[in-house]
Amino acid sequence: MTWDVRMRNNMFRRLPVEQATGRLYGGRHRLRVVYRTRDLIVLGLGVMIGSGIFKISGQQAAATAGPSVIISFLIAGGVCLLAALSYAELSSIVPVAGSAYSFSYVAFGEIWAWVVGWALVLELLLAASVVARAWSLYAAQALADFAVPVPSWLAGIIGQEKGFDLFAFGILVLLITMLATGSRMSLRSLWFMVMAKLIVIGLVVATGLKFFHAGNLTPFVPPERPAPAGATTVLDALLGAVTGSKPGVFGIWGIFAAAPAIAFAYIGFDLIATASEETDDAPRKVPRGMLTSLAIAVVLYVAVAVAMVGMVSTDRLDPAKPLLATAFGLVGADSMGKIIDVGAVLALTTVILVVLISLTRVVFSMSRDGLLPRPIAGMSRFRVPSRATLVAGGAAVVMSQTINVLTLEQMVVIGTLFAFLFVSAAVLALRRDRPDLHRPFRVPAAPVTAVATILATGWLMLNLKVQTWGYFTVWMVAGVLIYLVYGRRKSQMKLLLDAPPPERPVAARMEAPPPGPYVPGARPGTPAPESPYPTGRYSAGRRPGGPNQGAAGQGRYEREDAAEPPANPYALDPGVPNPFASGPHPAGRHGADQFTPSPYEGGRYGTGPYTRDPYVQDPYVQGPYEDGEREEPPSPGGRHRR
Repeated sequence: MTWDVRMRNNMFRRLPVEQATGRLYGGRHRLRVVYRTRDLIVLGLGVMIGSGIFKISGQQAAATAGPSVIISFLIAGGVCLLAALSYAELSSIVPVAGSAYSFSYVAFGEIWAWVVGWALVLELLLAASVVARAWSLYAAQALADFAVPVPSWLAGIIGQEKGFDLFAFGILVLLITMLATGSRMSLRSLWFMVMAKLIVIGLVVATGLKFFHAGNLTPFVPPERPAPAGATTVLDALLGAVTGSKPGVFGIWGIFAAAPAIAFAYIGFDLIATASEETDDAPRKVPRGMLTSLAIAVVLYVAVAVAMVGMVSTDRLDPAKPLLATAFGLVGADSMGKIIDVGAVLALTTVILVVLISLTRVVFSMSRDGLLPRPIAGMSRFRVPSRATLVAGGAAVVMSQTINVLTLEQMVVIGTLFAFLFVSAAVLALRRDRPDLHRPFRVPAAPVTAVATILATGWLMLNLKVQTWGYFTVWMVAGVLIYLVYGRRKSQMKLLLDAPPPERPVAARMEAPPPGPYVPGARPGTPAPESPYPTGRYSAGRRPGGPNQGAAGQGRYEREDAAEPPANPYALDPGVPNPFASGPHPAGRHGADQFTPSPYEGGRYGTGPYTRDPYVQDPYVQGPYEDGEREEPPSPGGRHRR
């Protein structure tokens, strides 16, 4: 086998669906089943409804799109809904913990699965680190708003954008410990915090609409302005190279430029797929929970955006300040700032919790497949992937404390959109290659929907910064090198399919027995005892005792011309006509050459090698059953009647 053929077999080998979901590959249900449909909805809302709902609408309205940010929310929500349809179909086919990583493994092969999984690791690691830092900032702001005294030695290590931060470190360690020990309090806490932040969002929307003024929505699409330095997107660079135009904000382009940043707020519906192995009846419940939670999130975000831009003109907002709290302060509702602080802290806590759950499940799945060290996939006595939780959580802690992660928010977006591309393409690939698969959920108008998702996702990716694309390229190159050095050799799929077949046991060589009759249990070469029947009906070495007890020899019964054969109930007197003889075969019911055709074409046996003799009365012919069918006795009842 040539080198390139060997590489193709190793790197582009697909994982069969049956192995991905079966026991051979450790699929469902190795993890503990804990989620129901409503739990999945709460899981989705827990990660999608974060601090972004209190910040991103005002931020993008003030800096990028103006009041037309409402359309940006709808565009981003529409793209995410298209992607969610693809996720829903694939989750119903491959209900395992890897999400887009596992879908790509089944649809495209190992190398592409690794690329997608590596992008997911980037997305989730950065998301956990970024949100932990944001949690610290909001927690410090809440302490200040509630006039809680903070010691001087503590003030310098909380609410920091970079460097060591005690709050960010503490919240990560607390949640990692809860997940690693399989604490059921994590799900109960998630329910409580999600319900609490939904109440806060309801108060924000209701209070904002009290101060709504239609004049604040004009002009709905502000005139275009030059973009600030450092905000050049890939699309701006391409258009500038072709047309010589310079990047701008607001206007029509501002609407689309705000959509990728808003997509960051919707990120999380795809993480529900990572909980498939922990969900009962996942092929149906996961798609339902995913689409329901995304629809609720889009409605809530649009409602907050309408309340925000209708309450205060975007010209009066400063993007560098907490915009929603500032807006309520401008209309005289200062108390809402404290409520927003509480809601933001609760919201960010749920985001960190769900992101850590998803991160550990992706790492667990990749380790189970051998692309990462397999010991990481070890299960604890709590039936949770504790090792993966500690490894992935530890990496998030280190990243949050050593890197200025707040400047890398768009890296989270590009990792997610990259996975969206592969998931949409996987729907088309599996519809073509495996149309036989059972799909409890099907994407409506799949070819059109999937192609539209790919185009829309590509458009959002082009609206990301050039710097973001550069960082992402470096990360992916590093990932491919890791795969070539480690994952390609250690892949469980490669080891399973490249292993030689098990050796079959070879029988010992048998020696030909010496001449003479066969004696059971005698050693080769031992002379046989003299037969008590030297002549007569049975050949030498034969034992009487029934038609089925003869030893190996020539024929079942070998008649000889003996004068006085011993009494045997099975003996046939040659002087008495044989009533079983049929046709030219004189010896017994069935001759030595072949079986005679039956004159009975129907009946129990019909024609063929096993026929009925015309001289034997068939008990199944008499009576009302003309075809020889026997009346079945009545069933005794019970669960199994046949």
